[in-house]
Amino acid sequence: MATGSIIGLKPHFYVHVTDLNRNITSIDIGPKTVVLKNNEKLHRGPLPMIKVPPGHYCVIENPCMNYVPGQVSQNLLGQKQYKFYQEPFPLLPGEVLSGAPEYQTGRSSYAPALKPLPTVKANHAIRLRALVDFENEMGKYQAGDQWQLKGPLTYFPSPEAEIEKMVEPIVLQNGEGLRLSATVYFTDCNGVERVTGEEWIHYTTGDYLPDVYEKVLGVEKQVTLTPDQGLRLQATHSITDRQGIKRLVGEEWLVTGEDLEQYLPEIGVTILSEEKRIVVKKGEYCIVLDVVDKNCKPQLGKRELRTGCCSFFLHPGETLENGKVQSAYILSDNEALVLQADEYIMEVLGKGKAVKRSPGDRWMIRGPIDYTPPLHVNVVDKRTQIPLSKNEGIYVQDRKTGKVRAEMGPQSYMLTENEELWTKVLPEDTETLLKQGGGSGSGDIRKMAYFEQSIDPQILEGRRKGHVVTFRCPGNTAVQVYNYLEKTARVVFGPDLVILGPHENFNVLSLSAGKPKKEGAMKSLCLMLGPDFITDILEVETSDHARLRIQLAFNNHFEFERGNRESELSIFSVPDFIGNACRQIGSRIRGAVAQVHFDEFHRHSAQVIKTAVFGPNIEGGLDSHLKFPMNNLVISSIDIQSIEPVDVKMRDSLSKSVQLAIEISTSSIEAAASHEAARNEQVAQGHLERQKLDNEKASEQERSKLLELQAIAAAVESTGQATAEAQARAERIIIECESEIQSARLKAKAEEIEHYAQQETQEMLRKQELSYQRSQTELEVHRLRTMADIEVQKFQKMVNTLGTSTISAIARSGPETQVKMLQGLGLSSVLITDGSSPINLFNTASGLIGGTGNSN
Repeated sequence: MATGSIIGLKPHFYVHVTDLNRNITSIDIGPKTVVLKNNEKLHRGPLPMIKVPPGHYCVIENPCMNYVPGQVSQNLLGQKQYKFYQEPFPLLPGEVLSGAPEYQTGRSSYAPALKPLPTVKANHAIRLRALVDFENEMGKYQAGDQWQLKGPLTYFPSPEAEIEKMVEPIVLQNGEGLRLSATVYFTDCNGVERVTGEEWIHYTTGDYLPDVYEKVLGVEKQVTLTPDQGLRLQATHSITDRQGIKRLVGEEWLVTGEDLEQYLPEIGVTILSEEKRIVVKKGEYCIVLDVVDKNCKPQLGKRELRTGCCSFFLHPGETLENGKVQSAYILSDNEALVLQADEYIMEVLGKGKAVKRSPGDRWMIRGPIDYTPPLHVNVVDKRTQIPLSKNEGIYVQDRKTGKVRAEMGPQSYMLTENEELWTKVLPEDTETLLKQGGGSGSGDIRKMAYFEQSIDPQILEGRRKGHVVTFRCPGNTAVQVYNYLEKTARVVFGPDLVILGPHENFNVLSLSAGKPKKEGAMKSLCLMLGPDFITDILEVETSDHARLRIQLAFNNHFEFERGNRESELSIFSVPDFIGNACRQIGSRIRGAVAQVHFDEFHRHSAQVIKTAVFGPNIEGGLDSHLKFPMNNLVISSIDIQSIEPVDVKMRDSLSKSVQLAIEISTSSIEAAASHEAARNEQVAQGHLERQKLDNEKASEQERSKLLELQAIAAAVESTGQATAEAQARAERIIIECESEIQSARLKAKAEEIEHYAQQETQEMLRKQELSYQRSQTELEVHRLRTMADIEVQKFQKMVNTLGTSTISAIARSGPETQVKMLQGLGLSSVLITDGSSPINLFNTASGLIGGTGNSN
């Protein structure tokens, strides 16, 4: 306990006292009472003495050497001293306890500075590195040297070496090897000299402690090889493997279970992959490419056929054709294979016969057979008999001649080796028409219903490759088929099945449709022979310029002779027979209507139109039909469906006149009916008045009940409204109070944030000012040091330039001159050199010389 200048020290406590006169710090150890003098100052303490327990140590920085109380001592700055278990000791002046910076100020204990001694277990080691050159009982070490001490032991640290790490042993199981590499040239634990970068494998089972200059690359595990397993190896540099075979750089080889049961990795050998035995079962085959010879050298380009049952490993460089084992071809009675030869081969047939095949030859073998293709024979295609029903066929093309023909059923057809299926290409519009039954157009066209019966469900899914194109021609229609190779045409009449030959195609008709008629609105494969009718809307103008819209329907049919080819083809001479007929009939009607007045046409419209279309006969009657000679189309009759004016005003006036006639004819009927209706109305009125009185009585009774219920509802409504308003007012007050409280909190928080922000800003400004002053001071110190170094270097260079001999000669030149002058005056050299102060003699000599000079 310290009180003023008197300090009472307990046992194992100490203080540092500084003598201000001599600037010497001494230590006082308790138990005692220390009385400070006027020239003494308490430098440190009182502090407890440091007690190092057994098995621990501490580090003393800047240790004090040759401490003597009251005398100047020396501290080894930058050095360290290790203290182990001993009697309690104090820190000498200038010493610092590492690891406990607050201990010397008395703010904390020295416990954090005590560290346990490193203990090294058995089969472990501690790796050390020399910091300076030193020598101990184990040998001489230079700075940077590394070594390790094996356990079991307790290591006492020293300031000359530092601990790098604790080295743990690597335990190798049976079948494992440790891959090591040398970091420098050294001799390992087995006495083998290792050069820098050399790699080797340690195979001894058990624990292994790596040396200082050994780098552990990894643990290599032994590979157990089974009869169905192998390893593909590669040499990274030229070596001789365990089997005694020399391997060059990059060489690859195969090791299987037949060669070794277990394979331990070697230096210079890399395991590329694990290979499995390839098993070829019965009924399978494979072709090995680039087969190796007996020296395991790949023969590039050589192929070898291997059939089941067999098994083998692929050697490096060998591959399987198509990358897999292939199944042999098992052909039934209706199957066949098309083969082609790559080279000259002899094909062995049954009964000892053989056939020579040249490169490019194609032939076919038929089942039943189990066939494995030999080398240099490629399987081009596998074919099956194609069953064809009646009216079903396929297109067949000969590869040699290029000719295409159609094979029709019923039969089962097998393509030969020189034949293949030929797909007939049709235009896109024809394909669409076939899927829609032979016609395409908008849904409001009446004739589209004719084609629904001809839709083939199989064609909707798409035409099959190579199959003959067919079309179900509807009844009372005709289809024209054109052969573009022979440049001929034929007509098929329905109901029938149209079968296209290889070089035939449909004649697609583009017909007018709609009301009024629009060109190309409908496309069709078949021509409707009739009887049928055509509907059209015409706009005509009378001689008095009344424009009318007429809707007509006229029956039509084709007249031709069956079996007469020219007559049959004539019906297709006009592609758009509907549009042609409508145009010609419309022109006739417009010409006839243009010659009559509206009133006359209104009274005799049917006669005018029929006369215009069919024309008057000799007897004054009407001809019964109109025939178009180009395509033999006959218009047998005409029906006028409606006539209405195009002008709206004329249409209204015409409708008014018709309505007036109707009103005159119906007025009498209405007069008779009105009397009967009035009588019935009076009777019904009486019944109605009586019912009204009964309903008003019941209504008054129900109204009284309603008023009573409304009064009750009004009372309930007023009560509920008052309650709701009171609750709303209370909730409003609560919400306002809470909002004010929240606003006050937020305002306080904002002020707190502003206060802290100002503090942080001021703190940052002070830090910046301190940093700036520190940097300015450091720059000034650096400048002064640099100037001092320049002056020292300048003086050193001047000394080096002049030389020590020159400087010493300059220093001796004055005294030597004076000595010589004294000798010239006859004074003894003994007198000059004797005496305690030669300088005084020199001064005397100088005075004498000066006196002499003055006397002169």
